[in-house]
Amino acid sequence: MKNKQAGFSLVEVLIVLVIIGILAAIVFPYLRRARMAAENANAFATMKTIINAEYAFYSQNQRFARLSELNTSQVPLGTIDSSGRLTRGVFTFSMVPLNPTDQDLRNGFTITASRSDADIIPYTITGDHTGQITQVTP
Repeated sequence: MKNKQAGFSLVEVLIVLVIIGILAAIVFPYLRRARMAAENANAFATMKTIINAEYAFYSQNQRFARLSELNTSQVPLGTIDSSGRLTRGVFTFSMVPLNPTDQDLRNGFTITASRSDADIIPYTITGDHTGQITQVTP
């Protein structure tokens, strides 16, 4: 009586691994692009939120706010570092100039958002007191 063992041969397992590797090589770039697009959309949405919060702050204080002043309001936007930059996800938001005076903030504001991960092509979004959001890519 012969004993036949059931199971997969080494060749069959290797073929499956090669197929999985090929599929991963095809799918990975698309997933990375989708992730980057979602992060960029999040940065646009955050910029819109900041601009709307700036308008609300201006209506109460007759000047626009610093990012640190906005972040302490009822809607936390992200993490503020000691220099006044706001980090949310892979983007760092900063005011131009970095530490504006109250007089500067009576006249308007400009905020830039830049990707903070070094392995990706630099990507910058700019928003200002007119409500305009501009995307700057290299």
